[in-house]
Amino acid sequence: MVTEGKYVAIHYTGKFDDGQVFDSSLDGAPFEFQAGAGMVIPGLDRAVLGMKLDEEKDIVIAPEDGYGDYDDNLLYAFPLEEVQQQFKPEIGMTIGLQMDNGAQIPAVIKEITDDEVVVDMNHPLAGKTLHFHVKVVNISDEPEYSGGCDSCGGYSDGCSC
Repeated sequence: MVTEGKYVAIHYTGKFDDGQVFDSSLDGAPFEFQAGAGMVIPGLDRAVLGMKLDEEKDIVIAPEDGYGDYDDNLLYAFPLEEVQQQFKPEIGMTIGLQMDNGAQIPAVIKEITDDEVVVDMNHPLAGKTLHFHVKVVNISDEPEYSGGCDSCGGYSDGCSC
């Protein structure tokens, strides 16, 4: 049984309210994380506790237990002229913004006006209710799969699937 501190490997399919799949591990390695260690969103972390090997479960995760609510304060505008000196911006393009500490944060170009480029630094899944179908494929005391955090597809932000 999955308990805090155990490593759990799952196969999952994540969908939005409308049924659109946003991510799945079915075509790759299982997604493995340490239960209760904060390596994944809180709703998923709690949902796997108590599951048994080969058990399947449908989980609905509200934004507050997932990637948080959408925050309009995470929209930033940059002068178009400055951006165009570095690259040609396009709506929907994901770019990396360098923070003062040197870390790069992904942002999506949301709007381009005659004077500025507006980028959105919210996580792409912020504000969304997430529906997961999960199946526990392994429970162990030590990590056994190398897929780990990389199995979050285009939504990876470290270990936060």
